[in-house]
Amino acid sequence: MIYQSALRQQIIKCCRRLDQLGFVAATDGNVSVKLDGSRILITPSMLSKGEIEKSQLLICSPDGKVLAGKGEPSSEIKMHLYVYRMRPDIKAIVHAHPPAATGFAAAGRALTDPVLPEVILTVGPVPLAKYATPSTDEVPKSIAPYIKKHNAILLANHGVLTLGKDVAEALHRMERVEHLARIMLTAGQLGGAKKMNKNQIKKLLDSFKII
Repeated sequence: MIYQSALRQQIIKCCRRLDQLGFVAATDGNVSVKLDGSRILITPSMLSKGEIEKSQLLICSPDGKVLAGKGEPSSEIKMHLYVYRMRPDIKAIVHAHPPAATGFAAAGRALTDPVLPEVILTVGPVPLAKYATPSTDEVPKSIAPYIKKHNAILLANHGVLTLGKDVAEALHRMERVEHLARIMLTAGQLGGAKKMNKNQIKKLLDSFKII
């Protein structure tokens, strides 16, 4: 119970941060963590992330059934469950609508160019998944081509999905994706961002022992 309480607190802290940053509006967004091999802890549907309490988080089974808690789980639970099935290494998921990054998603533009060292090291390329009707089985299908090799994905006309080994990592990746999007917008006004070349990327990765 102490472990679960700590995870609940991590989700609440993440939700508050998303709200403070303006990454979610009204009741948008959802956050989850993997409790064990058969259960996840997830935010409920139709509640503001800036006001949600620990007791309102729901424990759900691998098929989306509520095992503990009152209310309905996030409408995007199918996406969360799919990610956990496909990526055993992932323990936390954040979905939000940060304005700049979601703007790229709405414009049909991915964030895959190697521009910022910090993003290369901690997030990697951020591809664009094709449009899928929110809360339907279309969403897992849309991210299927990217989920094995990417830790952040833009959802066309929808928002951003980030993954992590814990809630903090998933949240930090969300922040970095939005930061990258804002920088790319500014660089675009100045003639476009200059991509790092292969030698620069290799030296970066070698220096931080990523490869």
